[in-house]
Amino acid sequence: MPWKGEKNPYKIWVSEIILQQTRVQQGEKYYRALLKKYPDIAALANANESELYKIWQGLGYYSRCKNMLQTAKMIVNDYNGIFPHSYDDILKLKGIGPYTAAAIAAFAFDLPYAVVDGNVIRILSRYFGIESPYQSAKEKKQFELLAQKLLPKKQSASYNQAIMDLGATICKPQSPLCESCPFAKKCYAYIHGRISELPAKKSKIILKDRYFHFFIFENKQSIFIQQRNEKDIWQHLYSPYRIEKQKINLTEYPFLKGLKYSKIPERYTQKLSHQKIHGFFYRMEVNNLDCIQDLQLIKIPKARLSIYAFPKMIISFFEKNNYL
Repeated sequence: MPWKGEKNPYKIWVSEIILQQTRVQQGEKYYRALLKKYPDIAALANANESELYKIWQGLGYYSRCKNMLQTAKMIVNDYNGIFPHSYDDILKLKGIGPYTAAAIAAFAFDLPYAVVDGNVIRILSRYFGIESPYQSAKEKKQFELLAQKLLPKKQSASYNQAIMDLGATICKPQSPLCESCPFAKKCYAYIHGRISELPAKKSKIILKDRYFHFFIFENKQSIFIQQRNEKDIWQHLYSPYRIEKQKINLTEYPFLKGLKYSKIPERYTQKLSHQKIHGFFYRMEVNNLDCIQDLQLIKIPKARLSIYAFPKMIISFFEKNNYL
């Protein structure tokens, strides 16, 4: 991992924000791409928003990207471009919670703060036999206080990295290597045969179903898109014209009159953290722009479609139909 052993707070911050909702294998290429384009705080603070979202495209949870840009500007304006050195100041930054603040404080500045990620939670739960999941505020506090109590104050960075590595390589979620673990003889879960039961499972999230109908207005050379500016999923990304409704009757919409289109749409699904998106795509041939002039769409050449940032579902449609 390119960020392992890193002491630069900017690079640590970038890696931690990417890994908040992303697997290491996927996140590494984005980490490298972001640092290549924006090698320091000042470069990120001056980033073109559209270009930044384009690099982030495919990572999801785009509020992370928005918060990164706001935080970079805040550091430049309020801290003279120098990443704050105290845990409390780091915690004030947009998009940074206790875990990320602890990681930056410990790894960049050797401050005595325990980093509590999934690996650490798994080890503490198994070793001490903690029955509660890491879910409610009270339960999270239990783990965080214990992790802080165990932290050697003069070796916080080394200890944090070591326990995280132990969880990633030995105390794994599935098929842990207990025989190789230096703590097996005192581990509650190992002694009592409860490795598979701990940590306790979180209650299952019920996904909300949403139904998006996308209209691909196009002609031979151009395609029409719009930017999503409402405070909702995919904010600041681009998409074709969209109607959100479980079922639609195409004859109800005046702007579709006289257009050639297939009444059987292509279907796609995408799962988000709390939502399941059902996407339906209709290709519409537009030769007379009068019918769509009130839809506030952006006309772009198809050849330039790749410079715009789109949600994963829409990228899948474009790739399958040779737009990208």
